[in-house]
Amino acid sequence: MKTVLITGASRGIGAEIARTFASQKYNVVINYNKSEEQAMCLAKELEKSTRVLCVKADVADIIEVENMYKKIKSVFGQVDVLINNAGVSLNKLMIDTTQKEWQNIIDTNIGGVFNTCKTFCLDMINEKRGKVINISSIWGNCGASMETAYSASKGAVISFTKALAKELACSNINVNCVCPGVVKTDMLNCFNKDELNELKCLTPLNRLGTPKDIANAVYFLASDEANFVTGQIITVDGGFSL
Repeated sequence: MKTVLITGASRGIGAEIARTFASQKYNVVINYNKSEEQAMCLAKELEKSTRVLCVKADVADIIEVENMYKKIKSVFGQVDVLINNAGVSLNKLMIDTTQKEWQNIIDTNIGGVFNTCKTFCLDMINEKRGKVINISSIWGNCGASMETAYSASKGAVISFTKALAKELACSNINVNCVCPGVVKTDMLNCFNKDELNELKCLTPLNRLGTPKDIANAVYFLASDEANFVTGQIITVDGGFSL
């Protein structure tokens, strides 16, 4: 049985990805940092269909990531699929963004991806197999006003994905990236009903995305059907960024 690790899996897109892999009988590792109660509730839900492990770790901290690796290794062995979903956002003008806020975004959104890949990819290299899927954002491609730090960090995830795909291809490891568009998660709580309707109207498919839309794309990239797909940036946004 294969094992998948989803960082930031306690809620939203991460939780739906966990549900999708659990339905396909993967061993599921739910990583969380602050949302312990939600992570435990999700684990209880998924335990009905597969083996689940909850691990607290701040992906921005390499020591915590290494400790997470040891715990997963002792329970499931090698991670077959690494999904870097953990991230933080910031809706703020660039000139009002503090150095601390900037560093937190960079340390988590791209530093966390580096830390998990550095830690978990060695086993994949040794075994000559594995899948890495990084979650970026459409704003990593085109940038968003009042989200300069977030856009910069997600743009870095895209470049990191392309470079790592080249680096690990000789080890038969696929590295890809999914860029969600406007998806109905807690990140949209700052928008009122009229603003959400405007976002819907700006989407050619005339609806907002759902976590399941993203989870389906991620699962495809992890499946054998995507064995010849690597270094790709898959945008799942209903046409919003066209």
